[in-house]
Amino acid sequence: MKFNPADNIQDLQYFGEFGGVNPSISDSSTYTFLSAKTMFDTFEGNADGCYLYSRHSSPSNLYLGQALAAMEGTETANVAASGMGAITPVLLQLCGAGDHIVSSRTIYGGTYAFMKNFLPKLNITTSFVDITKLDVVEAAITPNTKVLYCETVSNPLLEVADIESLAKIAKKHNLKLVVDNTFSPLSVSPAKMGADVVIHSLTKFINGSSDTVGGVVCGTQEFIDALRNVNDGASMLLGPTMDSLRAASILKNLRTLHIRMKQHSHNATYLAERFEQDGLKVVYPGLESHPSHKLYKEMINPEYGFGGMMTVDVGSLDKANELMELMQHRNLGYLAVSLGFYKTLFSAPGTSTSSEIPIEEQVEMGLTDGLIRFSIGLDNDIKRTYNMMKSCMQELGIL
Repeated sequence: MKFNPADNIQDLQYFGEFGGVNPSISDSSTYTFLSAKTMFDTFEGNADGCYLYSRHSSPSNLYLGQALAAMEGTETANVAASGMGAITPVLLQLCGAGDHIVSSRTIYGGTYAFMKNFLPKLNITTSFVDITKLDVVEAAITPNTKVLYCETVSNPLLEVADIESLAKIAKKHNLKLVVDNTFSPLSVSPAKMGADVVIHSLTKFINGSSDTVGGVVCGTQEFIDALRNVNDGASMLLGPTMDSLRAASILKNLRTLHIRMKQHSHNATYLAERFEQDGLKVVYPGLESHPSHKLYKEMINPEYGFGGMMTVDVGSLDKANELMELMQHRNLGYLAVSLGFYKTLFSAPGTSTSSEIPIEEQVEMGLTDGLIRFSIGLDNDIKRTYNMMKSCMQELGIL
């Protein structure tokens, strides 16, 4: 039977301790024991089903982790307080002083800044490459390389990583392939294509209501146990712990992710196709003009479409700012960072979410100052939205 991540989520069943259809929230930072020996065994990781302290684990966080592991098809998962709280411990767990990372050049600005500016303090270096050129990726690997890092669909240029081919390269060189799948939950299942570790910022599509910050690391039991190890686990010792109330909230929202992703994809496809017909410079993986359209079409679960992210280049930063301000004024969305909200969100990434990347590197990778990143919302009448957006563009002379 074909792997369907939404079915895996649906098939999970938890009961609250009083018979509730939602699992009870463990609103405790610490847990009591009937015997001192059980406390010791729990601290050593040898007492299944027992809880010691919520930085180690809590029932609410484990429920959410189980659901996300089921979604990604991995053995288990560990939730964190933010997307960066998931990404940074993974890299620190896999790399030590003298090690090297090969990373996609177009990634989330915070991830880029961590690799470029922070990791060198620990004598860990990174080579940033065009992830779509497999020969360039392989050429960048050195004897000290430990990690191959990419985003399934890159932020913000929407470049598509050939995960199966990258997994083969990683295996050939004994590397760990780490994939940030934030832009494409349900649509793509990187672990099924050979990725060793799959990361999400839960803040975005998975939660979907822009009221919670969170992250998750999905992987093998062995790797997640290593992250949680009380002696040298990066997630354990750095402490990016998700609050139990937030975990319970995300778990509830996760149940509607399949419905939301279909609508995000439907709306984004509609807008991308029409804006391209209007002569705008549009990038969207669902368009045949996208350089990786054929590859991505083979990678995705077609039921969930090509995703809710697209970019439009309007020529200059001034025009981009004018358009975004006008669209917000006309109630077409919000001039805001992040993504996955029920309303459309738009920003100029060169001066916001990717501002950590130096201007010369932005130019080299094709990140122009007129580029607007759109996270397309759940609008009921997308034709109405299109007409209103087009009117804004005509008013400003963009169309």
